[in-house]
Amino acid sequence: MELANIERLLVKYENAETTLKEEDTLRTYFASNKVAPHLKEYQLIFKYFKSNTDETYTKRIILKNKIKKSNWVMVAASIILLLSTYSGLNIINQYKEKKQAAENLAQISNVLKIVSTNLKKGNQALKKLHVYEDSVYKIFKNNK
Repeated sequence: MELANIERLLVKYENAETTLKEEDTLRTYFASNKVAPHLKEYQLIFKYFKSNTDETYTKRIILKNKIKKSNWVMVAASIILLLSTYSGLNIINQYKEKKQAAENLAQISNVLKIVSTNLKKGNQALKKLHVYEDSVYKIFKNNK
């Protein structure tokens, strides 16, 4: 029964679902000499973890004070980002204005073409009216 329990705990341990008490149970089992042959590889892992918990780092860590430089770098980067965003927005707005002007020009051109076509039709109608008027004038002039 204990071997089945250990195997179940190993599955939970691999899935990071064990409690601290269950991990202690696994550590004590693998620290003993009664480990099943098919679980010997886990015994090596737990021995490694045990040996590493005893290690300590004794050298003094010296941290350099780079806070002031990094603050200025962050401020400069922020300013550059804001300026590039502002200039980018100006360029985008100019592009939109040019695009809108081109669309307006195309609409105006279409309207002027339509007006021109209608004026040509009106001119042709006036020519016919002048021909009619001249004919009427000649008829009345000859009758007098």
